[in-house]
Amino acid sequence: MTTKDPYAEFRPRRGALVARGAALATVAVLGGLALLAPGDWAPADRVLLFLFGLLAAAGLWRFGMVRALASADGLLVINLVHARQLEWAEILRVSFADGTPWVLLELADTEELAVMGIQRADGAFARAEAARLAALVQHHSS
Repeated sequence: MTTKDPYAEFRPRRGALVARGAALATVAVLGGLALLAPGDWAPADRVLLFLFGLLAAAGLWRFGMVRALASADGLLVINLVHARQLEWAEILRVSFADGTPWVLLELADTEELAVMGIQRADGAFARAEAARLAALVQHHSS
């Protein structure tokens, strides 16, 4: 039996699949509508509708790219808008507090940081990933 690398990337399963599927569907639907819409739509309106579809799809695709990368030096959390590099000593606790959709890190500076790469929607897989992250925090704090 092989054991998983404790520093393996933390990525959501369901959330990433849904986001990517929705991105593709958005391009297909709005692109199809831009091409095939009946009526007297101006070419500029059709192009703008298609570009809007691409923009919406890019946002959805970005949601599918959230993750956290662990290394011996610390944790890089890549969420929707920003990424944050943390040293292990900065992380005090890992939890799924109060039914939050993502793992929360309690930091030494009294802030909390969501780790969107571990999503509650993934059920037992998410709980196992949260436990793996908590074990890494504990290992590096001792």
